[in-house]
Amino acid sequence: MLSLTNAMEGASVMTRIGATASMLLLAALGCAQEEAATAQPLDTLLQTCAACHGPEGQGVANYPRLAGLGERYLVAQLEAFASGQRENAIMKPQAASLTAAQRQALARHFSGLSVKPSANTGFTNINEAGRQLAQRGRWEQGIPACVQCHGPDGTGIGEDFPALAGQPARYLQDQLEAWRSGKRAGDPMGLMTSIARSLKGEDLAPVAAYFASLPAVTESGHE
Repeated sequence: MLSLTNAMEGASVMTRIGATASMLLLAALGCAQEEAATAQPLDTLLQTCAACHGPEGQGVANYPRLAGLGERYLVAQLEAFASGQRENAIMKPQAASLTAAQRQALARHFSGLSVKPSANTGFTNINEAGRQLAQRGRWEQGIPACVQCHGPDGTGIGEDFPALAGQPARYLQDQLEAWRSGKRAGDPMGLMTSIARSLKGEDLAPVAAYFASLPAVTESGHE
């Protein structure tokens, strides 16, 4: 009887060992598959990005410039697109298909690119209202100056406040509208959501046009 019990216990141990080994093998295969996806050449991923953001990240038409933006900011935006925190029908499936390592690699690539001078340099009287709002704000309505967070020339400050200078006016206006409507979230301390909701509808186009007209530079200050 003792021999039979020992044999049964031995078989049970072997079963548990076999199950554990199978689980480890499956985990290893999963890691290998993820590593294979991550190992996908960066150039292949960039070809998809280039369709909207250009081969050098300068932006195409009303799609934004990525070149020179902060690496951490870009990673955060890809994560927001993937989770749906930032709504965009084009970017959501693209971002969701990327691994964390791929998002990091893409962000590092674009943040390291030089910014080409924007064709829209210097604001005009048409954008005077936008300039006033951007530079001085409207404190009586709880609207601080945009430059307090985005820099005196719209070149961005730190990792959480991106450069606005030289970005397409339509894109900037769309983002302000997205903040107002709640289609975009995740801003530090809810700052942009609060500010955008305090803006009037007629404020959006002038302030967007003002920043679009400024020379595009990297966040380190080099054109």
